Amino acid sequence: MWLTNHLLAGNDLATAQQDLLTAISRCNADLVIVSNEVGLGIVPDNALSRQFREAQGRLNIALAAQADCVVQVVAGLPMVLKGDLT
Repeated sequence: MWLTNHLLAGNDLATAQQDLLTAISRCNADLVIVSNEVGLGIVPDNALSRQFREAQGRLNIALAAQADCVVQVVAGLPMVLKGDLT
């Protein structure tokens, strides 16, 4: 929803993303960020959907780079991509 709200509001996504990453890095609490993976399906036929898909992929890459642990859940099964769950 965060990305959708910025996209539909016409905000500068690069700036908004950097602001989010900065806020996350400054947060002293443990965070769990849930995101959707949109790059494994077909390429959407309309421009807004393609723009969202690209922006979500870039955001996921940036979040994963900053995270200590990255887990992808497929069919209810967690696959650890980075770090560990303990």
